[in-house]
Amino acid sequence: MNLQGWQIVMIVVIALLLFGAPKLPGMARSLGQSMRIFKSEVRQMKDDDQNQDNNALPDEKSLI
Repeated sequence: MNLQGWQIVMIVVIALLLFGAPKLPGMARSLGQSMRIFKSEVRQMKDDDQNQDNNALPDEKSLI
């Protein structure tokens, strides 16, 4: 789905009409915080998975 310039302008105008200009910076800030939290949680889940994979491998001593 490729958005053209006039479509983006229409989306911005509609957003301004619906939410009003004063609320948009707060909404953008909230969205940014939510994205940071989401990214950190995903990163933490990946680290936890890697740690579990490393712990699941048998020790060399136990193979002897």
